[in-house]
Amino acid sequence: MSKQAAKRIMMMRPKHFGFDPSTARSNSFQNQEGANETITIENQAKQEFETAVNKLISEGIDVIALDDTDDPVKPNAVFPNNWVSFHEDGRVLLYPMMTESRRSERRDEVLTQLSEEGIKVDKVIDLSAFEAEDKFLESTGSIILDYDHKLVYACLSTRTHPVVLDKFCELMGYKAIVFEAFNKADEAIYHTNVLMCLAAKYAVICLDAIPFIQRDEVINALESTNHEVIEITMDQMYAFAGNMLEVVNEKGESVLVMSKSAYDSLSPDQKSRLSAYSKLLWVDIPTIEKYGGGSIRCMMCKVA
Repeated sequence: MSKQAAKRIMMMRPKHFGFDPSTARSNSFQNQEGANETITIENQAKQEFETAVNKLISEGIDVIALDDTDDPVKPNAVFPNNWVSFHEDGRVLLYPMMTESRRSERRDEVLTQLSEEGIKVDKVIDLSAFEAEDKFLESTGSIILDYDHKLVYACLSTRTHPVVLDKFCELMGYKAIVFEAFNKADEAIYHTNVLMCLAAKYAVICLDAIPFIQRDEVINALESTNHEVIEITMDQMYAFAGNMLEVVNEKGESVLVMSKSAYDSLSPDQKSRLSAYSKLLWVDIPTIEKYGGGSIRCMMCKVA
């Protein structure tokens, strides 16, 4: 049975969500328009989060929803997949984060709470010392893991450093497929998981973002592992159609979770191809997407 789809996910209930200028410098998906309406944005994000969690649970998805803390203020805490990853053998990795405002998201009590929920936490490997060298790797935002074939896909950026990536591969026994990816303004895309989603049997990817000379290596790796390549456009990537996650519901069915903006951007043909493998499930999170620059995949951390 494939290890790829998440059987349990952890999500972090936001306390002080808002536009973060320090992360926006490298995240072109964030939008500052209206960002001074901080209380409204915070309340809307909280409502979007609760509605999303309730919808996921109603679809039979196993969600562990934890609470962010009041102090220090962590505007991006709703995206826990960037600072930690959990692995089948009980190893848990903590990652070096580029912006100081995000480093306090790494909290030991989160691991304790998850352990109490039955999540395997046998050995914690902390890579955050790389922050002192200005070398970063922001977990499953920076890297897309193929758990079945021990491959890791990564587009290089200020948040994804090859030295830390090599360390991950050495520790975990993975082989890296490394490439570059650029947005419409020809800037490096900050996280791999906004342009690519890897499920057990298919991959959703914006090939237009990858330089032509580097595409074949990525396509060949996907096809050699029997993944159907489902291409999305640059505009669809900006609608977060690359930021999806395959999960398994209580019936053992594959469900592809995405945002409403992502779902609405897909063509009938793309929906049909995806539906051949997974039930399509969308959640509506426009405030979180606009000011956080990330979507539902960033909000879901695979813990089992």
